[in-house]
Amino acid sequence: MAAQQNGESQKSVNPEADLAQAFKDLAKGERTATQIENQLAALERKIDEMLAQADKQEPQRNGATNSMSAPQVDAPEDGDKKP
Repeated sequence: MAAQQNGESQKSVNPEADLAQAFKDLAKGERTATQIENQLAALERKIDEMLAQADKQEPQRNGATNSMSAPQVDAPEDGDKKP
């Protein structure tokens, strides 16, 4: 029992130091989280730019594809039929 009491008393000798270390660790974690959030925001911007660029290129691709395809022939409507 004496060993347990000694062990417990050693842990609680300086609770202020433990609290200070906890705040340091918390601050470090906050800085890390901020860095990750900034990197994520930059990645999202790059993705948005790439999507915008792809959207701009899509009509060009569709236009090129349609101009190369066979011409469309419209079927006559009911009023265009010869009796």
